[in-house]
Amino acid sequence: MGSGAGDRGWAERRPVLFPFLLSLFCPALSEPLRYRIPEEMPEGSVVGNLAKDLGLSVRELPTRKLRVSSEKPYFTVSAERGELLVSGRLDREQICGKKPVCALEFEAVAEKPLNFYHVNVEIEDINDHPPKFMQNSFELQISESTKPEARFILGSAHDADIGTNSLQNYQLSPNDHFLLVNKEKLDGSKYPELVLKMPLDREEQKSYHLTLTALDGGDPPLSSTAQIQVLVTDANDNPPVFSQELYRVGLPENVFPGTTVLRVMATDQDEGVNAEITFSFTEAGQTTQFDLNSTTGEITTRNTLDFEEVKEYSIVLEARDGGGMIAQCTVEIQVLDVNDNIPEVIFQSLTDVIMEDTRLGTYIALLKVRDKDSGDNGEVTCKLEGEVPFKLLTYSRNTYKLVTDGVLDREQTPEYNVTITATDRGKPPLSSSTTITLRVTDVNDNAPVFQQPAYLVHVPENNPPGASITQVSASDPDLGPNGQVSYSIVASDLEPRALSSYVSVSAHSGVVFAQRAFDHEQLRAFELTLQARDQGSPALSANVSLRVLVGDRNDNAPRVLYPALGPDGSALFDTVPRAAQPGYLVTKVVAVDADSGHNAWLSYHVLQASEPGLFSLGLRTGEVRTARALGDRDAARQRLLVAVRDGGQPPLSATATLLLVFADSLQEALPDLSESPKPSDPQAELQFYLVVALALISVLFLLAVILAVALRLRRPSSPTTWGCFQPGLCVKSGPVVPPNYSEGTLPYSYNLCVAQAGKTEFNFLKCNEQLSSGQDILCGDSSGALFPLCSSGESTSHPETLTTPNYADTLISQESCEKKDPLCLSDDSKFPIEDTPLVPVSSIF
Repeated sequence: MGSGAGDRGWAERRPVLFPFLLSLFCPALSEPLRYRIPEEMPEGSVVGNLAKDLGLSVRELPTRKLRVSSEKPYFTVSAERGELLVSGRLDREQICGKKPVCALEFEAVAEKPLNFYHVNVEIEDINDHPPKFMQNSFELQISESTKPEARFILGSAHDADIGTNSLQNYQLSPNDHFLLVNKEKLDGSKYPELVLKMPLDREEQKSYHLTLTALDGGDPPLSSTAQIQVLVTDANDNPPVFSQELYRVGLPENVFPGTTVLRVMATDQDEGVNAEITFSFTEAGQTTQFDLNSTTGEITTRNTLDFEEVKEYSIVLEARDGGGMIAQCTVEIQVLDVNDNIPEVIFQSLTDVIMEDTRLGTYIALLKVRDKDSGDNGEVTCKLEGEVPFKLLTYSRNTYKLVTDGVLDREQTPEYNVTITATDRGKPPLSSSTTITLRVTDVNDNAPVFQQPAYLVHVPENNPPGASITQVSASDPDLGPNGQVSYSIVASDLEPRALSSYVSVSAHSGVVFAQRAFDHEQLRAFELTLQARDQGSPALSANVSLRVLVGDRNDNAPRVLYPALGPDGSALFDTVPRAAQPGYLVTKVVAVDADSGHNAWLSYHVLQASEPGLFSLGLRTGEVRTARALGDRDAARQRLLVAVRDGGQPPLSATATLLLVFADSLQEALPDLSESPKPSDPQAELQFYLVVALALISVLFLLAVILAVALRLRRPSSPTTWGCFQPGLCVKSGPVVPPNYSEGTLPYSYNLCVAQAGKTEFNFLKCNEQLSSGQDILCGDSSGALFPLCSSGESTSHPETLTTPNYADTLISQESCEKKDPLCLSDDSKFPIEDTPLVPVSSIF
């Protein structure tokens, strides 16, 4: 006995000979010769070598005249080789329709002597029919008062193919208001259901145009589309409501036409026309077998039902009230049959032991089923119970082969109890079961498996070198060396040479160690590929990704970018117009932090202020603005000490000093003592002159005492003691010079001599260059007054910042300076106090 199948390309014949069966059936050769081919094979394709399968040689063909006897010329026999060829179109859907098995049976005739041979050719399905909708477009009316989650059954598509080539699912074009749900009926067919996601508003949009796509499971898949127009209706606010969303009823197939199936009920809370409900089918094809009373909702049979053709009907009914609102329900009618005999399962051959690396499709057992019933009730199908790696293949009529259909794993299941159930097509169905035990032998077929598909590790920066980061673990269910796992690093996004200096992994435990302290600012993340390998032969392995995220710690203090310090490290100044109104933007403190997250979230605070209420500071922006207008009693020079803190725990901070001068121009940045403040009243002016007079008398007396002492000590003193009083010289070790603003914002360059507090001697600058026109030297004493001194013949080209203990100096008149040293000023450098130029603010503060 031979059989054929079209599993590779066009057709492949797979004869199977059983000597013990052949000895029984060889005289009559009653069993048909079987082939299996796909549908739509080209004309002239070879199905199989008929002559060879019948035991005829090529030499006998001319005399035996082998041919095919059939009503329809689907096949012919090659006279030269005796091959069975396709001679007509083989359309499985046209020949067999929806039958699960499609076979063509005919006889092969050979003469001299005359013999008849039964031939059975099974036609396999291919994906040559796309799903088709009964209608190209659907119209669905939905009231704007319909609540979300409402469901609407759409028209389904039909596919002439079977199995995976048949209709599999539906898809809906993207939209904001609807989504699609795939539903399945009892017979396995699928139908789409539209679900409302959000409320509709007819005034906003009256209709929606959607595209419904039906896809089959072929390779490549075929599809078809239908247009859905959703019309949003207005007015009526209460839709009809069915008493049940799903009606199910069983109906014997031998009922007469006109028999009542069931009656659907729907109610409407509205009154008048809006409460008048009419029933109808949603699809025209549903009216071929059933009738519906539009008023009462009673469903009756129109024609005789046939269980063998259709086992179940799924009908979608629509209830519409007078206002146009609708509701839908599904009616599933199950056709019932009669059956009274139990099928039997008989094993003809069986394999006891199976290797766990057995290939798919390996033969395990041969079995037959038998049922004493006749007709449809005698048709028996076999299936395997439970989830087992085996499947049944149809070998011939009521004959099946048990073959492997999955990977066997001895470590998980050393043996299988396979239960085969034979079920007939009766209603209710009758069945019988037979259980066999299959044992599986072991091979090395399990690779190590990590406990996680990927690892993600958070490591804080500044970790101690050698600390454990994490541990990966993989298991292998094999025994002995096949189950022993070792770990290694096989890949990384770090430099290969630097990998060993960053991390390492223990080969036995899988613990990952940090070889160095990580720095979040330099390396925020890196990824490793770890491998687990067993000791089998050949060895099996598995890889896993380990991503290491270096967490940030607050280890970087904020850094102030503005205001920047001068070349000598002194703070620069900003000028503010005297007429600045409240809210005037004076300057902005700019700082950065190398950390990230909250550790880099900066806030600005005022630590010290000359006038606390004069300026305001933005907490997050660092903007310095005037809080009020400048008053008559407010100092022209202001100093703010600003702290910049980050958001770390504990927070780190930095400070910035802001030197602010109220002046309408840069020339007015220096204090001008010649301009006396306007007295508020005559009494205050009188008190002021008295205080000034008393101060002048005290100063003159003090100067007289100092000059007397100095003249007495002049002879034994060193000449260097009076070096500063010599014309044209300023001599003092360690001069301190203010910044040179000739290239900055001020138009003049100044050099300054400062007297240290608590000493009777003065500190003067050593002038290295000839002073240009407009350059002057200012000297300060311990009282805080600045003296316009001599125009020296030398000046420094790179002046340094001048500092005093109180960070403040004032000016005195030129006349006072001349009293101390008549040689202090030359004729060309004398100038009135009113014309005194401004001193750099760094020297003022």
